[in-house]
Amino acid sequence: MMKYYFDLLSQPSRALWIFLKMTKVPAQFIKVDLGKAEHLTDKFKEINRFQKVPCIVDADGFKLSESVAIFRYITSLNDVPENWYPKDIKARALVDEYLEYQHNSVRLPCAMYFQTKWLIPRLSGNPIDEKKAAAYKKLMEQSLNNLENVWLESADRKFLASEEISFADILAACELEQPKMAWYDPFDGRPRLRSWYDRVRDATNPYYDEAHVVVKKVIEKNGKSKL
Repeated sequence: MMKYYFDLLSQPSRALWIFLKMTKVPAQFIKVDLGKAEHLTDKFKEINRFQKVPCIVDADGFKLSESVAIFRYITSLNDVPENWYPKDIKARALVDEYLEYQHNSVRLPCAMYFQTKWLIPRLSGNPIDEKKAAAYKKLMEQSLNNLENVWLESADRKFLASEEISFADILAACELEQPKMAWYDPFDGRPRLRSWYDRVRDATNPYYDEAHVVVKKVIEKNGKSKL
């Protein structure tokens, strides 16, 4: 059986966790505690040379990192519902279009805004670098506006790549949870994005909410009034 190494504090870890639960692909779920730096141990380096999560070790010993590569590998080997990654070449290309767009255009600014505004000050004890946070906020808002106005260009567009949910939607939704932990509401003034997020969450529950228990606790601890 494939071993899946993850921590639900990691956005791509959550996305793959939800996908595996939704599709019932056989896997052994193994938590790697990022807070305890378990990913930086020599033991884990033997599993993933980059010492990051998520990653997998398949039943034959094959090792793979990077969430999108893992997703494509899993869909190639398992009979999963076609909506997640269509067999039709053009429909699949539309999912791939977002998967490639995601890394620098959504993940980078959302993650770095969260880290600069909340995580780094919390770990270091130093004050927030407001100048750096403002720069990442500007990039993040450009990306959020692109999701609202380009990817979801009309109220009739239900999901990012098609009329059915795909892995692109899970990956994007999990990423948008990060700024919420740093007192920023990504859906404020973006009604299409909010409606899309609600559809993604509804389509993937109860697993979506289960994957975000820790994130929700952080948001509540930071104070909903600040969102």
